[in-house]
Amino acid sequence: MSDLTQAPSQAKTPAQPARQEPALLPPVDVIEDSTGITLYADLPGVPRDRLQLRVEGDKLSIEAETVLPVPQGMDATHVEVNLSRYRRAFTLSKELDAEKVSAEMSQGVLRVRIPKAEHAQPRRIAVQVG
Repeated sequence: MSDLTQAPSQAKTPAQPARQEPALLPPVDVIEDSTGITLYADLPGVPRDRLQLRVEGDKLSIEAETVLPVPQGMDATHVEVNLSRYRRAFTLSKELDAEKVSAEMSQGVLRVRIPKAEHAQPRRIAVQVG
């Protein structure tokens, strides 16, 4: 799996689509075991209905929008992070089964499980006594 997300300072090439709205890169941990990978993305302030997780071909995309309520009549006097969107994209290897992706969101952390394809799973071979 490889990260396709571009940092804001990287230039676009003519083959890339028009510039998208600026977004934060959520921190992501990827853990691999013998049966697949698990991806953990930190998405604080993102409700379930503002999260989009898509697999298109060999591309996994995460897009989300934060919802941070400000009490009526109040304005923020200091804002360290002024973007409200997250975006990250990854290329999935052929060893992963994109048809069996599962995901859950809990306390601002998105957990995505992608199992290895059947042909990439470890298997035990029985040895016959001759």
